[in-house]
Amino acid sequence: MSSVCLRASFSFVVFLLVVALGALAQDSSSSSSSSNSHKPGAAHSVPLQPGSITNGVYRNSMFAFTCKIPTGWVLRTDEMNTHDDASSGEVQGAGSTKPGRVLLAAFSRPPLAHGEDVNSSILIAAESTATYPGLMDAAQYFGPVTEVAHAQGFDVDEEPYEFDVGAKTLVRSDFEKDVSSRVMHQSTLVMLAHGYVVSFTFIGGTEDEVEELVSGLSFSASGKTKNEPAK
Repeated sequence: MSSVCLRASFSFVVFLLVVALGALAQDSSSSSSSSNSHKPGAAHSVPLQPGSITNGVYRNSMFAFTCKIPTGWVLRTDEMNTHDDASSGEVQGAGSTKPGRVLLAAFSRPPLAHGEDVNSSILIAAESTATYPGLMDAAQYFGPVTEVAHAQGFDVDEEPYEFDVGAKTLVRSDFEKDVSSRVMHQSTLVMLAHGYVVSFTFIGGTEDEVEELVSGLSFSASGKTKNEPAK
């Protein structure tokens, strides 16, 4: 399908990446100045579940994955969902049928806190595929993702490609952005499952840091591969 169709229903991915990347960019600017095959449009049949965190590990049984959160990181999941709810005039909780939800938002420090290094982050979100009429596969979702990344000053380092996380195959694209004397690296992984687009975005100050964050993502052996069809 054309990118025009995806752009028409762009709101949730814009919200997620502008809030996450915009907060990081604002933080970096402050510190710099101070230092000198899926069925298209299928409706989901299972209510979206938020998952839980135990001993520094986020778990989501609905999508059969876990993600490690580095020690000492700040959780901002509720704040990001509250921000979205307030802007839409809706209230959202566990089991919500609202089209999108932030499942995990974690930062190495509060987003607006000053620091000399990149404010590393993990952002995981799920959005109904019904928001994107005609969406056929996860790679197409990178049309809007790339537009937002470009708007935030990121360049594409790697175009969308298949990426295996254990037995699960997702689609991944890598980005980078020059911030003063530093480079901000971002990798976003996407899969389609249960009528949702699930995105995993990792941001760090080096490629190795991003890879370490990505390595904390894992899927259960029972999870389907190759962008499983909606149920």
